[in-house]
Parts: sequence; structure tokens; C-alpha cells
Amino acid sequence: MPLRIRLPKAYERLKPDGDCMNEECGVFGLYSDGSGIDAAEATYYGLFALQHRGQESAGIAVSRKGRIECHKEMGLVSGRFCEGLSALSGASLAIGHVRYSTMGDSSLCNAQPVVVESAAGPLAVAHNGNIINAHELRAELESEGVAFQTTIDSEVAAQLIAKNIGEGITQSVAKAAERLKGSYAMVLMTKTQLVGVRDPKGMRPLALGSLDGAYAFASESCAFDTIGAEFIRDVRPGEIIVADKRGLKSHQAVHANDTALCIFEYVYFARPDSDIDGISVHRARERAGELLAISSPADVDVVAAVPDSSLHAAMGFAKQAGLPFTIALSKNRYMGRTFIEPSQDRREMDVSLKFSALKRNVRGKRVLLVDDSIVRGTTSKRIVEMLRTAGAKEVHIRVSSPPVMHPCYFGIDTSSYEQLIGANHSVEEIRRFIGADSLSYLSIEDLLKTVEGAACNFCAGCFNGKYPEDVSALTKRDGKKLLDR
Repeated sequence: MPLRIRLPKAYERLKPDGDCMNEECGVFGLYSDGSGIDAAEATYYGLFALQHRGQESAGIAVSRKGRIECHKEMGLVSGRFCEGLSALSGASLAIGHVRYSTMGDSSLCNAQPVVVESAAGPLAVAHNGNIINAHELRAELESEGVAFQTTIDSEVAAQLIAKNIGEGITQSVAKAAERLKGSYAMVLMTKTQLVGVRDPKGMRPLALGSLDGAYAFASESCAFDTIGAEFIRDVRPGEIIVADKRGLKSHQAVHANDTALCIFEYVYFARPDSDIDGISVHRARERAGELLAISSPADVDVVAAVPDSSLHAAMGFAKQAGLPFTIALSKNRYMGRTFIEPSQDRREMDVSLKFSALKRNVRGKRVLLVDDSIVRGTTSKRIVEMLRTAGAKEVHIRVSSPPVMHPCYFGIDTSSYEQLIGANHSVEEIRRFIGADSLSYLSIEDLLKTVEGAACNFCAGCFNGKYPEDVSALTKRDGKKLLDR
């Protein structure tokens, strides 16, 4: 009999799609002086490839005739945003941003890129991550007379860089990097230079590419494939790379004792056709499925996936177990995001709109369903019910990551233990709540095996509570954020 779990009120503060881990943003930038490439157009297509990292707003800033012009819209890159793209055409320098915000702070004023004025002229910044000491830095800058336009930590970083811009862009970014704590992958633009910088621990990914003499930065290498660019390498943790008319120049601003790339990039966030720090996302997910089949087998008829991020793990599971892979759930790819205040009835309707069961593929069968993670458990519960209604004889759930037991403070929208079913209930209790015949997770040890050989180490704080930065001041269980995102 399913376990009746009373969902905490924190669950009701999440958005309708809040039963998954959501990333903050995607960034892209292109310097094309002399190459003939329209930087705004290339950035548009780069953002299109990064749409999965943020769907609430999009923005592009370009440098033309000594000025920085910016166009931002709420919604998808392919929506109203493209209507204003023609006004930015002809530029040889551009940066762009797609954004996912948390807990109701989605607004046009907080859309990026952020443009601030400095002694050397305008500066535009697009940021992915979370600056955990943003409040302190903001208070310091405000005491010095800096006026802020937004409530986001990205503007704090931008103003900190602008403060020392007279020393040159490399030095001003390096000085800011020494003060900023937390995660950040940023692309910055002056009137004549494009800059990519990654935090000293490399918590958020950033890649460098080239196209016909132009240079580009992107959150993921898949964006280079979209515009026909060649992936050069990942930006190193703590590295600043400047692209201008003299070419590329690298400066190692800060050396970290240890690196800590978010391992959820491989579990869920990144596109499977991306490579991050030397590891194929597709192969990492496939390997997770293989290891899950070894550690948690089941006597079933077919293996299926919760689309789309679990497909590769499910195929790895099926291959390793010698079982047929089938499509059990169809995903409605035209269901747009909604900002109606969530309720439990609303969430259940959204799951029904988002997924439908393929009755012919599951009727009378024992189905093993692979998912990448379980955050609140409500979507998993609804999917299990959906498969049973479609005629599945048994439904077994296998999760290609460990239980999410701790909040993230570095750019994922889980800031409270209260929001996490894995932090408050045992695996058996979760199994009973979602109504599955069996439930097993991948171990942390096996998850780390999926990324063996990477050019970095990893943060698995959401699984084991071991964070790469001191978060003792942030670990209140009330779900409050340091700063709006």
C-alpha cells in the first residue's frame, strides 16, 4: 500500500516543474572582428542550443560604434526574442544568456546580460552560477556609492569588475575573482574585448571554441556544433581568457587547491552531445545505467526511461542486463512553461500534460523505469500511477544517481532540506510513497566511476553534504535565498 507522506509547505513554493533539479543559466559569447561573422546571429543560435539550461528569459548584448546595446525578453529564445534580433545585426562582438530563476523572482529587470557603466565605458556580463557572498559584496559596493539596477548576484560581480576596470580588463576580473565566493562561469564584454572566466573550483562549465577566425565561449560544447565552430578546450578553473584584435590571451587568476565541477551536469543538466572537462555526457549517463544494472537488477520484461535525460542511462541498463528497451512514456515537447501559482492538483495536471503512457508497450508487462533523479517524488508517483493505469503489471524504479539529500548553494534551485524527499524519508518510504514495486538508486561510488578520467574533481554536495566552499552561514532550513536569482 502506498505510503501517505504529508508534503511540506516548501513544496508549494516551487514552480510547477519543481520535481526536478533545475539549473540556473546558459552563457554564450563570440568575438568575430574581421571574420565577417554576424556575432548577434551566431550568439542567437548558440543560445538556442543552450535553451535547456534556462527557459524564463533570454538576452543578447552587442558592441557597436563604441556602445553596448542589449535586447532582452521573457520566454524562450525562439519566441518574441527573435523579433528584436535584427536590431542587433552587424556587430562583431556579442554575449548572450538564457536564464532559469528560482522561487518567483523571474522578471525582465533581472534578465541578463547585465550592463553596467565603468570608468572605461560600458561593461556587459552574463553569468551562470551563484555567488554565495553576494550580500556582503553588495553592501560594501553600496556603501561606496554604487547604485544597483537588479537584485541578482550577477550584477554584484559586474560592479566589482567595473570598480577596477582602469587597470585593464584582465586585472579587474582577476581582482574580482579573488573576492567572489561560490560558482561562476561568466562571459564579459567591453566595447572591444570578449572575456571568459571560470571560478577557481570550476563548479560551472565553460568551453572555448573557434570559427573561421572568430572565438567563442559557451556553457557547453554542443553550442559550437550548432554554429559550426570547433571545440578548442575547456576554460580551466580560475582561468581568464581574453579575445580581442590581438588574438587570445590566457591568465591564470586564481589557483584552487581542489576542483569541484557539479556532477549533476552529467546526471541531468547538460545535453548528451556535450563534452565537459574531457568526459562525454552521453557516455557518463550510459555508464551510470550499466552500473545500475549490475548493482540493482530486477526480474522484469522491459526497460524504459523517463524522457529525455534518462534515455541514455536506460539504454545502458538494458544493454548491460540483456533486456529489451522500450518507450513507455511519450513526452509532449510543445508544453510551454507556466507561471501559474502551483498547487498539488495543478502539478498532477502538468504531469499528465507533459507525459502520456504508451499502453501497447507496457500492458501486461513488468516494467523497469529509469529516472535520473527524484527530488520531491510527486512526479514519480504520478508516472507510476500512469503506467499502472496503462496496464503495466509491475513498475520498478531505478535512479541513475544517489538520493538527493542536501540542498545546493551553488546554482541549483534546491535551497532547503524541506524541499527534498530524500532528506526526510528512507528509500523504502519513498518507494511506498511513489507506489513502485521496487526502488533503487545508484551509489555515489558508482556515480564517480562514470566520470573517471575527467580533467577535474567533482562536487557531490547534494548527495553527501560535502561542499567545496564553507556554507555554514547558508544552511538554514527555511528555504531562504541569499539573493534573488
